[in-house]
Amino acid sequence: MTPDQQHFEEVLEGISRGSAADIKVLLASLRPSEVAGVLEANTPATRRIIWGLVDEEVRNQSLQYLQDDVRAEFLEAMDTAQLVAVADDLDTDDFADILQQLPTTITDQVLENLDSRDRARVESVLPYPEDSAGGLMNTDTITVRPRHAVELVLRYLRLRRDLPATTDALIVVNSRDEYLGMLPLTKLLTADATVTVREIMNTEEPAIHVGEADTEVAKLFSERDLISAPVVDDNGFLLGRITIDDVVDVIIEDAEEALLAPAGLVVDEDTFAPVRRAVRRRAIWLGINLVTALMAAAVISLFEDTIVKVVALAVLMPVVASMGGIAGTQTLTLVIRGQATGQLGRNNMLWMLNREFVIAALNGMLWATIVALGASYFFDDPKLGLVIAVAMVATILIAAVAGSLLPSLLRRMDIDPAIAGGVVLTTITDVAGFFIFLGLASWTYL
Repeated sequence: MTPDQQHFEEVLEGISRGSAADIKVLLASLRPSEVAGVLEANTPATRRIIWGLVDEEVRNQSLQYLQDDVRAEFLEAMDTAQLVAVADDLDTDDFADILQQLPTTITDQVLENLDSRDRARVESVLPYPEDSAGGLMNTDTITVRPRHAVELVLRYLRLRRDLPATTDALIVVNSRDEYLGMLPLTKLLTADATVTVREIMNTEEPAIHVGEADTEVAKLFSERDLISAPVVDDNGFLLGRITIDDVVDVIIEDAEEALLAPAGLVVDEDTFAPVRRAVRRRAIWLGINLVTALMAAAVISLFEDTIVKVVALAVLMPVVASMGGIAGTQTLTLVIRGQATGQLGRNNMLWMLNREFVIAALNGMLWATIVALGASYFFDDPKLGLVIAVAMVATILIAAVAGSLLPSLLRRMDIDPAIAGGVVLTTITDVAGFFIFLGLASWTYL
């Protein structure tokens, strides 16, 4: 473990054993993000005790790092004055995310109690979805005009005394606040004091449209190694900026979603959520899986007489379905990743389909031969070996084609393939595998 992880474990152990005074000392040594981790790692009853022992400023800052379910617990217990105090300790975009979790009436009350400047900043971010560039942006921008001399800009920055966090460049706009370019601090500090901003500014840095999806924003930051980027509206007017810390949050959330979504779990679900809430969320996913399982069972029931006559079929059926499922999942995962990174599109999808088909054919023939020889030997039935070999090759080929085409088809239906792709693919491979295997067996033995 790293020193930070070791310290975190020590704090958790200390909380379970120490007195309130000891716990308060331990919590004082943690950053807001670590306090959020401690809260999420404890049961609801313990959380409330810890929450009361943390300083107000750290407590307010920790809200931005909490999962939605956990954060909702504390927001429900806060009054308007406490919520207004949170606005002083958080960036505009983070506070706007919190307000979006609250009922409209409470949000209106909080906005009314903010000073005019803070209210204007929050209201400029609130209309945009959380998963868009507008939802990620902050309004703490420093702008300069292209006609200003470097000396004047430096004097202006000294008068400010401090800069917003993660400021690597100033944003250049005209008198109408239209975005023109970026002025990196490295150029500003090394340029001659008499030159103007226009002479050293970078006009090739593109601005991000306010409606851009957060995943696209993260991709742009990765491709261009950005630390911050301006956000503009349809007319090119500057609205705010996005910083790398917000983009890292998007990347982490997308990674967690890719891991949890196929199992029907929510990224922001509380590990210690109440049983009733967890049951409701998981029951839907289990119901969907039950339907798909019944479809496979219905196919098997069609060949009941064949299974009774050749009992070995019941032993080998899972092998066919499992091999098809694994082969299809490999292709599905590869295609989803390729589309997410922009490497796969209409121009090369056919090439990918042909490639996966060839790979499936070669792997299918290899493992079908091995399984066929094993089945023929153990069950002393060469016909059974031939049946399972043909069924495995056919099922793996179907799985490869389905895995290649499913992501595009699901996206056209506005369904996230990362969530539904695995279920649909499993249904296809199970139904196809059982039908082909048992159908061939019926034709061979009856």
